[in-house]
Amino acid sequence: MTLNGKVAIVTGSGRGLGLAYAAELARRGAAVVVNDVDEEAAAGAVEAIRGAGGSATAVVAPVGPARTARELADAAFDTYGRLDVLVTNAGVLRDAVLWKMSDDDFDTVIDVHLRGTFTCVREAATRLREQGEGGRIICVGSPTGQRGTFGQTNYAAAKAGVVGMVRTWALELRKAGIAVNTVIPVAATAMTATVPYFAAAVEAEERGEPMPGFFRRDLGFGTSDDVAGLVAFLASDAAAGITGQAIGVGGDRLQLWTHPEPAVTAYREGGWTYEALHDSFADEMGPLRSVGESFPPLPDDLRRPEGRAGR
Repeated sequence: MTLNGKVAIVTGSGRGLGLAYAAELARRGAAVVVNDVDEEAAAGAVEAIRGAGGSATAVVAPVGPARTARELADAAFDTYGRLDVLVTNAGVLRDAVLWKMSDDDFDTVIDVHLRGTFTCVREAATRLREQGEGGRIICVGSPTGQRGTFGQTNYAAAKAGVVGMVRTWALELRKAGIAVNTVIPVAATAMTATVPYFAAAVEAEERGEPMPGFFRRDLGFGTSDDVAGLVAFLASDAAAGITGQAIGVGGDRLQLWTHPEPAVTAYREGGWTYEALHDSFADEMGPLRSVGESFPPLPDDLRRPEGRAGR
């Protein structure tokens, strides 16, 4: 299975997960338009891809504005003559609890993650429909958008919104043969490197050693390269029939997330008045759904002394 002859745009691909996606797409034969706001990072990514025998060019611009989306698409067509794949990976974090989150904190994350995904996909979908040969759009989500995370109002809203847009775009673009999916990665990043719970996994990766099985299997937590294979697969012809899905991957684990569906349904003739709800809500609805993610206790051999982040 190769991506020979295909052209891909990967936003936010100067480093981290985005670079892993771009490098894997190039390794599989695709020409890649790298994007980052950091000129040095973008140039380094292009150099690394070319050094490994791949083809890449860079667009240094912030994701969010429509002009950046046009610039990315123009780079694909001007340099390589076509576009086949878009991966919307660019993102930023501005974490704070609700009562401390500023308007700027909220707007910045929404602009890059949500608006940036919208503008880039809109431009790519327009070009792909004009090209008339189908295509693949892969949007990056997060467990936070599926379950919620303390201190991430803005990020949760953006990532939940991405999945909602993907489901809509899958319907709208199906006739054009354009598959649209969400990848939900769980991997070591600059953010997880500071969390003591993940210290043993991050230290192992830094030493070039395999992560302990507890992280890879029990938590589905791995490296950027563990996610890149799914991105490349969804970009391929083999994934033509897969669309509108939210697919999680990390470490040794692959997951297909459900679409939101009613968990419990109850009926009452005459409707649900305040009194009826007061008297029977708990009995009719049963246990409520959980929120957030919970992690099992670390095995003794993977624990770090309190106060030590493991770095």
